[in-house]
Amino acid sequence: MMDSILLGFSLGGYEVVVVLFVVLLLFGGRKIPELARGLGKGIREFNSARSAIETEIKEGIKEVDKKKAEEPKAKN
Repeated sequence: MMDSILLGFSLGGYEVVVVLFVVLLLFGGRKIPELARGLGKGIREFNSARSAIETEIKEGIKEVDKKKAEEPKAKN
């Protein structure tokens, strides 16, 4: 179960170890925390933007529902 959840790919234990080893070789031990911070910041910004868009959409839906509810009252 965990293998299929990891990054949305079907990676086994050995594949994960190889990927981590290659990342360590390419970037070195000192660059990995910096890369992780940048990745975390990017994910936070993405989630914040997604949340803002969801809020705007929900507010728009509420406004449309209010207008629809007021229309029958205005016709009478």
